[in-house]
Amino acid sequence: MCGIVGCTETLAELTLARDSMRHRGPDDAGLTWGSTGEHDVGLAQRRLAIIDCSPAGHQPMADSQQEMTIVFNGEIYNFLELRRELESLGHHFRSRSDTEVLLAAYRQWGEECPKRLNGMFAFCIYDTQRQKLFLARDRAGEKPLFYRHANGRLIFASEVKALLQLPGVSRRLNYEALEFYLAYGYVPGDMCMLQEIKKLPQGHAMLYDLAKDDLRIWRYWQLPEHHADPNVNDDELVDELESLLEDSVRRQLVADVPVGVLLSGGLDSSLVTAMVARASSKPVKTFTVTFPGHGSYDESPFARQVANHFGTEHIELVGESASVDLLPMLAQQFDEPLADHSMIPTYLVSKMIREHATVALGGDGGDELFGGYFQHSWIQQLEQRRRFVPQFLFDLLRNPAQHLIPTGMRGRNYLLALLQNVPDGIAQFNLYFDAATRRELLIPSAVPSRSTPERFKVDLASRFDSTLLKATGVDFMTYLVDDILVKVDRSSMLASLEVRAPFLDHRLIDFAFGRVPDRLKATANERKILPRKLGAKLLPASLDLRRKQGFSMPLDAWFKGGWGDFVGDVLRDADSRLFSQKAIQSLLEGQRKGRNNTSRIFSLTIFELWRRHYGVEI
Repeated sequence: MCGIVGCTETLAELTLARDSMRHRGPDDAGLTWGSTGEHDVGLAQRRLAIIDCSPAGHQPMADSQQEMTIVFNGEIYNFLELRRELESLGHHFRSRSDTEVLLAAYRQWGEECPKRLNGMFAFCIYDTQRQKLFLARDRAGEKPLFYRHANGRLIFASEVKALLQLPGVSRRLNYEALEFYLAYGYVPGDMCMLQEIKKLPQGHAMLYDLAKDDLRIWRYWQLPEHHADPNVNDDELVDELESLLEDSVRRQLVADVPVGVLLSGGLDSSLVTAMVARASSKPVKTFTVTFPGHGSYDESPFARQVANHFGTEHIELVGESASVDLLPMLAQQFDEPLADHSMIPTYLVSKMIREHATVALGGDGGDELFGGYFQHSWIQQLEQRRRFVPQFLFDLLRNPAQHLIPTGMRGRNYLLALLQNVPDGIAQFNLYFDAATRRELLIPSAVPSRSTPERFKVDLASRFDSTLLKATGVDFMTYLVDDILVKVDRSSMLASLEVRAPFLDHRLIDFAFGRVPDRLKATANERKILPRKLGAKLLPASLDLRRKQGFSMPLDAWFKGGWGDFVGDVLRDADSRLFSQKAIQSLLEGQRKGRNNTSRIFSLTIFELWRRHYGVEI
């Protein structure tokens, strides 16, 4: 796990950009600078050593012919298989690292090499002979890659803060991205909160021709077509899921540093723990975090059941009430704002685990693959109910409901979703600020041309056939990559901890979306059906397999103390060129009256702290 950066600036500026990401790689630092014809190219990396911790794994790494150089962030889990195949084709290796295997894979297969990789990755290979830069990002989007192409040059980095160390990079606000952030709490797709910076999307590759200043981006992978056999034997699919997950976990246990498991006691992390216990010859370390005095957030009894069952070396970490000082620090770490307040416990648990391990396996991705969220059942209930109610009644009630039900009233989003068709309902479920409340919040001149975040999700949903595939497909392509994986990457990397996600092995993704019928994922009354069948086979009989609790913290309670004062002070000084103070004070007052505005208030606070820290231009 690392931080990478590349540019055509000066050596000193490249060094500053690299070292702004020291948290991503405290073990080593490297850079290379060279000229090819008229072009200067610099590549740099901060390294968190995981595989081949010797100097042989140092980056940037050049091939033996000195024709190609790579900087790489992530892990290639099938590198040993690829290495054997490449050796049979005549390649020779000087190290035990997956980085050198990736470099050889590019020499052998060129721009097709990402299709051969099983892993999480963002990398750049500088091909000096062709005077081209080749970049790629993994299928699920676990590893980040930001870039800027302007004025005849390309720069890229793992984090935006590195790009902001380079001259000429604008800090102007992207108003379209702001609209999306207010709607969903994250910035999706290739957009960034700063105008001139973009993200390379998940499953995409990029080729930059230095001589021609030509940039080409393409998708090398996408979710498979759904060809599930409705009559398939359930037990056969349970066995296949077991086999795929076992192999994924076995691959992801490969490391030359201590490895543990983030065990919440929920289904996904418990299944991962079962597979780790099966694959490991010695007791594995498992970690759970608790918040004393907040029993509803305490999952330790469930995690303890699983740990005892598999004989793990279980460590319960006590997360004390977090200081508000964390908020400015996290706003700085998340280079564009993220409204998911579970970033706080994610960072706290990552920091504590780092004292015991360098790598941790988690259960991320299971909900998106197998229909684990409440709305995956609810959207099917919605579809069933609409069959018995005339359409004109929904049309008649929609506008009054949107304007008469106060923002923050519990159940508001679900009621409004009920009055929509299925794609619009999917777009409505997880809104922070819907179109009406965004109009109240934003100063009209702040967003010259209004974008439509809801339409973005409706269009994504239209790519899928069934109601359930629409819901899970949209979550996989938006919420997972742009919220969950961003939260995990930035929070864990701030603590210099590598977190791996066995459920996001691309073979499991293809299996879930391509071959598992909807009836074995989620129905109107059940969720995550196939993994629960596997859980019944592998996990303690006493474990409640239907329990669903997100990784969160008692933010409502903390807001009633010092956090509330801090947040109020920040928002009272929010930039008046963007936000209406009347709307902000209405949110705060609604929270005091017991409405559920916690997440909305948190989202605005993080945005304002981020804007101030980075000096964003409006």
